[in-house]
Amino acid sequence: MQAIDLHGRQTHVQKYMLAIFCAMSFILYLDRVNLAAAAGPIKDELGLSNITLGIAFSAFGYTYAIFQIIGGWFADRMGAKKTLIVCGSIWVVATIATGFISGLTSLVLARLLLGIGEGAALPAQARAIANWFQRKDRGFVQGITHSFSRLGNAVAPPVVALLIALHSWRAAFVIVGALTSLWILVWIFYYKDNPREHPGINETELTFLPEYDKTTASGADQTPWKKILRRMSPTIFVYFCQVWTNTLFFSWVPIFFMNAYHLDLKKSAIFASGVFFAGVVGDVTGGLISDRLLKRTGNLRVARQGVIVLSLLGAFCFLIPVMLSHDVNVVVWCLSGAFFMLELTIGPIWAVPMDVAPKFAGTASGMLNTGAALATIISPVVFGAIVDWTGNWSLPFLGSGLFLIIGAIATVKIKPDHDIEHVSPAQAAKLAHS
Repeated sequence: MQAIDLHGRQTHVQKYMLAIFCAMSFILYLDRVNLAAAAGPIKDELGLSNITLGIAFSAFGYTYAIFQIIGGWFADRMGAKKTLIVCGSIWVVATIATGFISGLTSLVLARLLLGIGEGAALPAQARAIANWFQRKDRGFVQGITHSFSRLGNAVAPPVVALLIALHSWRAAFVIVGALTSLWILVWIFYYKDNPREHPGINETELTFLPEYDKTTASGADQTPWKKILRRMSPTIFVYFCQVWTNTLFFSWVPIFFMNAYHLDLKKSAIFASGVFFAGVVGDVTGGLISDRLLKRTGNLRVARQGVIVLSLLGAFCFLIPVMLSHDVNVVVWCLSGAFFMLELTIGPIWAVPMDVAPKFAGTASGMLNTGAALATIISPVVFGAIVDWTGNWSLPFLGSGLFLIIGAIATVKIKPDHDIEHVSPAQAAKLAHS
């Protein structure tokens, strides 16, 4: 990704773009997970039960699901830049507004608004990645950008706990919202949808970039909705199964340590942070493995499906001791191992939309993340209901394990080497090395 122009000056615009994508992912999940990190104080102040808290968690998923495909289509047609300016501004308002809630209703409304803002974000980012990175690099790029989202997960519990100790949980949302607005300013002034229009790039660095499809960006091509959905359906289902368990980590791990092991807010935040840091490593590792396999074998199925199956089955194995052990140290290490394995999926599965629908990566990615959004709607309420009815904080992991096995089996239906233009496996392998 490094280039040198005729005057010997190094150009690193592509690397800076990657840094901007990573920063977006970090802030995106910091904004999303801060509710889970502050769930204890919010629950006490507002008098919420686990079920009503689960309803608040899941509210985000409704609008998040709706605006996935809308946002992806908008990014394909109008560009990732405009899409992220609009949706980023919305999620700033939603995050700050959460600091001023007065009850369950206003909390749900703030989460619904956040879902609108964040719904279009990842599909638009996928569109931007397709503009700036070649197929052979996309597993790694998706892995490292998503690793920063997990870094946001890891940082959120201790940061929010610190802000609560210094100020209040309300201040945490206002501060994080202000941080997001700074990123939007950087995006406005630095990002370009077409790399060839960026003032800081030169011809040498352009050789490291994919061709920019002006017909798709201008809306000249009609979106083949049925073809994309048909090709993406197996991937959507597998991602639903993965995110069902992911949501368990995102929404309930901080409060899980507080209630299942009677730890205080500080210790719970530290343990939760450790678990999430394992996911950071898993994201990068999964993307690297996928790209390395693609380079060595030229086989997209091995590079994508193979890593996903390993990921889901490995996570299941680590969840077994979590359900059986009563030793908090064993549980922490096994949760960390499960989250590491679970996150190996992210790089390869987010590369699939660009494999099967390269001209419509935003739309296909929106469809993929709709499956995730459906999981975020259903699973928090189910988790909360199970805990309230049984008093067992480990039991929800059992259902997650079943979804992991089902997802691993369904992975065989994913065919990343067959795109919507009916590219053959041999042609796909040739493209992978182009």
